[in-house]
Amino acid sequence: MKAITSSSIVGVILDTGNLVLADASNTSIIMWQSFDHFGNTWLPGGKLGRGKLIGGSTRLVAWKTFSDPAPGLFSVVLDPNGTSQFFLMWNSTQQYTTSGNWIGDSFSNMPEMAPTNGYPNSMYTFYYVDGASESYCVYDVKGDELTTRLVVDATGRINVLTWTESAKKWILYWSAPKKQCEVYMSCGSFSICTGNALASCSCLRGFSEQYQGQWLQGDHTQGCKRNAALQGSNNSSRSDKFYTVVDVELPSNEHNFVAEGSTQNCELACLSSHDCTAYSFSSSCSLWYGDLINIQALSSDAIGTKGGSIQIRLAASEFSDRKYTRKLAIIITVATISVALAVVALAFVAMKRFTEVLLVEGSLMAFRYQAVQNLTKNFSNKLGGGAFGSVYKGSVAEGTMVAVKKLEGFRQGEKQFRAEVSTLGTVRHVNLIRLLGFCSERSHRLLIYEYMPNASLDRYLLQRTQQPLLSWSTRYQIALGVARGLHYLHERCRDCIIHYDIKPENILLSDTFVPKVADFGLAKLVGRDFSRVLTTVRGTLGYLAPEWIAGTAITTKADVYSYGMMLFEIVSCTRNVRQRHDNTVDFFPLMAAMKLSEGELQDLFDTQLGCNVDAAEVERACKVACWCIQDEEGARPSMATVVQVLEGLVEVNVQPVPRSLKLLMDQSTYVELS
Repeated sequence: MKAITSSSIVGVILDTGNLVLADASNTSIIMWQSFDHFGNTWLPGGKLGRGKLIGGSTRLVAWKTFSDPAPGLFSVVLDPNGTSQFFLMWNSTQQYTTSGNWIGDSFSNMPEMAPTNGYPNSMYTFYYVDGASESYCVYDVKGDELTTRLVVDATGRINVLTWTESAKKWILYWSAPKKQCEVYMSCGSFSICTGNALASCSCLRGFSEQYQGQWLQGDHTQGCKRNAALQGSNNSSRSDKFYTVVDVELPSNEHNFVAEGSTQNCELACLSSHDCTAYSFSSSCSLWYGDLINIQALSSDAIGTKGGSIQIRLAASEFSDRKYTRKLAIIITVATISVALAVVALAFVAMKRFTEVLLVEGSLMAFRYQAVQNLTKNFSNKLGGGAFGSVYKGSVAEGTMVAVKKLEGFRQGEKQFRAEVSTLGTVRHVNLIRLLGFCSERSHRLLIYEYMPNASLDRYLLQRTQQPLLSWSTRYQIALGVARGLHYLHERCRDCIIHYDIKPENILLSDTFVPKVADFGLAKLVGRDFSRVLTTVRGTLGYLAPEWIAGTAITTKADVYSYGMMLFEIVSCTRNVRQRHDNTVDFFPLMAAMKLSEGELQDLFDTQLGCNVDAAEVERACKVACWCIQDEEGARPSMATVVQVLEGLVEVNVQPVPRSLKLLMDQSTYVELS
C-alpha cells in the first residue's frame, strides 16, 4: 500500500483499491473513502446502493469518452423507488436495462451470478443487503490471485473484466446488455444501429453526421442532422415526401393515431403536423414527432417476427429530379472509370493466369469456374473430403496457396448463395478459417479458403504413426483456440452461427499450429438435415448431442457437446472409441468421467508424453469436457465459459457422469468409415 501524509490526515490506498483518508493519529477513524464515491469502476468490497436515512447513494457513472474522464451520459443506480433492482440509465432519465430484482442468490436478469443457475464454479459471489439505514450490493472473488473490476464504459455497457497475467491484458468475463444496439441512444438521433455484440451506426438517408470528428473517433451519441429543412405540406411540388426503411425495429416513442385504416390517411396525418418526422402503418397508424432514436436493423432470423417498416419524412429537395440526375451522372462517371480500371487490372492479372477472376464482392474474390480449374490444375491435388464436398490444393498469383472446396448437394440459387457467402466473408477471427473467394457459375459452387500447411487436427491425434507427436502444451493451446473460435461464432458474430459438425477433421492447423475452425456456416448453404449428419460423421456417432437423436431444436449447446467429445480426443490423443483385439471396445469419455468422479487421474494422461504434461491442465480439460457433454443442454456451459475455464479464470468441479454415455456405449458398434 502507498501513503501520503500531512500534519493531520493520512491517505492510504488499500490492497482492495479503496483510497482512504484517515486521522493521522488514529487511522481507524476514516474521514473519507473512495468506495463511497464511485467513478466508472466498481471493485470487490465496494457497496453500490442507496442510503435510506440521509441519502448518500452511490452510483457508477461512465466516462464521457474512452479518453475523457468527465462524467458521461450512462450510469448504474439502485432503483430509487425502493426495489432491489439496478438500472442502467441514459442521462439519469431513461432506463434501458435492468438487473431484475434480487431473488436470493442473484438478480433475476443476471443468472450468471448464481451457482444454482449453471455456473457452479464462478469465481464471483454477489450479496444484496437490505438494511434499516441502507440497501446495497457487494461482491467478492474467490482467492487472492484474481484481479477483477466491473466497469460501465463510454458506450453504455457494463463489463466485468479480469486481468490475465500471461496475456498481460484484461479479459471480458461478462457484459450487459448483450447487444450494443440495446443501449439507449447508442447511435444518437436519426441514425440506424446494425450489429449484435458490436454496433455499427450509420445516418439515415437525408441526414449526415452531427459532429464528424466525434463520429470518426467512434462516438456516435450525438447522432445525425438533416441535410435539408422540412418544408411543410402545401399541396405543391415542394411538399415534404417520405422514403421507406424496411426490416427495422421501430423507435419506441410512437404515438398511435386513428387514420381510418389506410396508409394514405396515415401519411396525411403526419404531413399535417410540422413536428411529425415519420410514420408507420400496419393495422393501425403510428406517428413519430421530433428526433428518431434507437432504430435497429433486424437480423435475418428476426425479420417477420418483430419490427417492420417506417416512412421517414424528408424535404422535397431530397427527391428532386435535378439532384438525382446529378447523382446518377456521378454514379455513371464513377462506374465508367471503375470499369476502365477493372479492365486494365484484369488485363494485368491475365498475365499471371488470373484472367478469370470476375470482381471483388466486399472482401471476397468472385472466380469463374475456368479460373478455379486452372489454379487447381483441374482438381488434380485432392487434400481430403468431408460432409460438404471435396477439398483441393491450388495456387494463385505469386505462388500463394489456397484450398478449394467443391460443394456437393447445394440447394440454393445463385443470388441466395452469393448473399450467404458474402456474409461468411465478413467473419474474421484468428481461430476461424478465412474465406478468400468463391465461384458460382451454372451448377458449380466452390469456396476458396486460405491454405493450412499442417492439415487437420485428426491427422495428429488419430494417425500418430504418420505424424509427429504434438506436445501437451500445443494440444492445450489448440483446445483453447478452438473454444475461442466457437465463442466468436456463437456470440460475437452479427448473427449467431451454429457449426453443427465440430470434430478433429474440421479443425485445421497453420504452420505454427494455430487452430482454425473450418466449414462453419456451410450447413445453411447446403441445407443440413439429420440424415446427412449421420452419413458424414467419421468413426462413431459420438459427436452428436442427444438432442439430435431426440429431434428437438438444435442450439449452440449442440456445438458445446461436440466440442466436449473432441476435447476428450485431444486429451487422449486418439479416437474416443477404441477397438481391442478381442473386438471389445474402450470408450474414453466414459472412462474419463468415471476416473474424475473417483479422483484417479493418472490413467487419463497420454502415456507417450511421459513427464512433459501439466497434470492440472489435463484435469481441467477433462472436467470441461465432461461438463460439455452433459445430457441436458441447460447443464452445459457456454463456449464463453469454456474459454474462461481453460484460461484458468474460472474453476470447475467434477460433473456427474452423463447417463447417455453408458447408453451410447451399450448401443455403439465401432465402424471405421474412412
